[in-house]
Amino acid sequence: MTSCSRGPSARSSAVEPFRAMAFMAEANRLRADGCNVLSLAVGQPASPAPQAARDAAHAMIRQGRIAYTDAMGRIDLRRAIAGHYRHAYGVEIEPSRVMITSGASGGFNIAFLAAFEAGDNIALASPGYPAYRNIMRALGIVPVEIEVGPSDAYILTRDHLEAAFERAPFKGLLIASPANPTGTMTPPAEMTRIAAFCRETGVRLISDEIYHRLSFGVEERSALQDLDEAIILNSFSKYYCMTGWRIGWMVLPADLVKAAERLGQNIYISAPELSQVAGLAALGASDELDRVRDSYLPKRRMMMDRLPAIGFQAIAPIDGAFYAYAQVPQGFHSATAFAEALLAQCHVALTPGLDFDPARGDGFVRLSYAGDETEIAEALDRIAGFVVRHG
Repeated sequence: MTSCSRGPSARSSAVEPFRAMAFMAEANRLRADGCNVLSLAVGQPASPAPQAARDAAHAMIRQGRIAYTDAMGRIDLRRAIAGHYRHAYGVEIEPSRVMITSGASGGFNIAFLAAFEAGDNIALASPGYPAYRNIMRALGIVPVEIEVGPSDAYILTRDHLEAAFERAPFKGLLIASPANPTGTMTPPAEMTRIAAFCRETGVRLISDEIYHRLSFGVEERSALQDLDEAIILNSFSKYYCMTGWRIGWMVLPADLVKAAERLGQNIYISAPELSQVAGLAALGASDELDRVRDSYLPKRRMMMDRLPAIGFQAIAPIDGAFYAYAQVPQGFHSATAFAEALLAQCHVALTPGLDFDPARGDGFVRLSYAGDETEIAEALDRIAGFVVRHG
């Protein structure tokens, strides 16, 4: 008798794990066993959602009814986001082009499905956020990873794109600024050059802007300022401190609105209404949220000063977001082994670079400074001691 079970598809089986979450799970297990674990592994603000967002959510819960919304999201929130682009970037967009999503992650799924076919190629930087390429592969889209590193300040440029396009044309380009894991930002002039490249070649541009408003000295530029046809992804997770609320948004070109709406209807019906109401309130909480952003400055300085002193090398410019990406000190040949031993022996969690760069990443780690300043200082002390003992 033969079984009818076929198991997972080859595409889904080939999707890589997100190792940062595995390290977070192990850190949580050690905490449950009573260990004092300090985590620099996950990009999650230590601060709660702004007070206005929590108040709005409480009021809605007391009112009692939380329901489906349109797949595109509540119109009051979509109008407010359109207003944000007008005030922050000088860009006029119709609220009809704004789609509220279940986190930026849900938006990426819709963007890939709406704009591309299985077999299409999308260029992106390596190192880069692993879910980009993992979800592309699950959907049958081919990620074309373009290596960046210390020699180009980890910035993907038009020159990179032209060279890659000449070798093998691609249908799409995904760019992130500020970037995860490196924290680097694409200079405004370079963003303009990249937008021109996309316009000239017909490449569809997807711009991940979820770390906007978390930049330190480098001007932010939305791709919409240069290319109205760009797909913009953003989220309430990072600047707005609302990771677990799972609420984000997209700005779509007019030709993709209907397709995106139909996909949203079928994939998740609508983003959670409670989170949409909280997100609307969060848009007006800039004073509180700017204070949270400013609290990253001493932690950023700590990373910039102490990582080289500990022995980390090839450190990416820490221009934005809340990450440092660095080569492990000399004497350590595997960043994964480094991170595993550090967690087991010193109870400090980092993310090994294989998440972000399958080719070169086992020499690098990502450290998040989104957490508590005192804990970050203690974690760096433990890392320094570990390196001295084992380096």
